[in-house]
Amino acid sequence: MNWCNWTDLGVMDYKEAWEKQLELFQGKIAMKHQGQAPEHHLLMVEHPHVYTLGKSGERKHLLIDQTNLTELGATVYDIERGGDITYHGPGQLVAYPIFDLEQLGIGVKAFVEGIETAIIQTLKEFGITAGIIPDRIGVWIDINQPRERKIAAIGIKCSRFVSMHGLALNVNTQLDMFSHIVPCGISDKAVASMEGELGRQIDMFVVKKELGKQFAGIFGLQYHHEPQ
Repeated sequence: MNWCNWTDLGVMDYKEAWEKQLELFQGKIAMKHQGQAPEHHLLMVEHPHVYTLGKSGERKHLLIDQTNLTELGATVYDIERGGDITYHGPGQLVAYPIFDLEQLGIGVKAFVEGIETAIIQTLKEFGITAGIIPDRIGVWIDINQPRERKIAAIGIKCSRFVSMHGLALNVNTQLDMFSHIVPCGISDKAVASMEGELGRQIDMFVVKKELGKQFAGIFGLQYHHEPQ
């Protein structure tokens, strides 16, 4: 059994959460250099309006200028995860698994597939059928249908098999904020939320608990504590 510290950060500024991730991530790598086995961490959080651009992203996929960003109350960060540009904001569940994949006995591909499965199983518990599209990381609804749309994005970084960054699941997300970008560099697909699919507001804490449960089952985790 792999022990994991599960922390609910509530609503936190993106930069503050990013710095917290980096501290844990760098600490785990240092421990591995010293031959120690670091514990895993799973952070769950909502952010104020922010756009993040991954290392393979293109600035042209941000469709508004600084003046309009300021009016929206949004910020932009260039970060070290994979992938293109995405949006984080209120009503969206962002989860950062800072895991030692070597301890888990898996590679990066299996790790991403495990994250996708955790999201899919979480959505299933709420009555939403979702899946994956080959060669497109993330979780989708109505695959191969005219209204095919993305409900969760994934972007990670790994070094010495330690991960950071993670996933963003649209729960009660303000979807019009995605209209200011080309989400994940994909211009011909829409985005979705749990609220939009079910026609009602969803209890974020219930979604966090279910996603945590799915992570535990898929990656063989035992948590030190429930989120506050």
